[in-house]
Amino acid sequence: MSAGGYKIRNKGGIHFITFAVVEWVDVFTRPEYKDILMDSIRHWQAERGLLLNAWCLMTNHVHMILSAINNDSSEILRDFKKFTSKKIISAIENNKQESRREWMLKIFKGAGCSNGRNTSYQFWRQDNHPKELYSPAFTAQKINYIHQNPVRAGVVDKAEEYLYSSARDYYYQKKCGLLDVLFL
Repeated sequence: MSAGGYKIRNKGGIHFITFAVVEWVDVFTRPEYKDILMDSIRHWQAERGLLLNAWCLMTNHVHMILSAINNDSSEILRDFKKFTSKKIISAIENNKQESRREWMLKIFKGAGCSNGRNTSYQFWRQDNHPKELYSPAFTAQKINYIHQNPVRAGVVDKAEEYLYSSARDYYYQKKCGLLDVLFL
């Protein structure tokens, strides 16, 4: 691994990516923070050329299989993480009803201060661990891994029951989830 973390080598490829919140803080238990992430993904799809093939949002991380129209997935991911970090931190700061606000901000501030690439808060871990999808079998394995995440966590019994995932799209073979998905 380089000093900058794992890299997307083939910018035109389709990749499995995981974004995790620093210290695995369970931020996405609140609807307002989930909404920020979902709205941001929709914006990046419409305005920046993000192509989403599979996804699942858990309480402290998100899995995606993605690529980009203009083969600039590295830049899209960088900008997406920067934008969502600022939006979610701001929402936490301004949410007077958030019982975990001070605790979360302290963690994000500490992570930001110990990272030379930041000047204040850090929301996302820097490592995305992109894995290029190189075969149909590997692709199927990653899609299954993503969709089974809430089942393994005990949140639902069946993957297609989980709202914050593309599992229902794949299960019904049509658009019926929260985000636009291109089937693989």
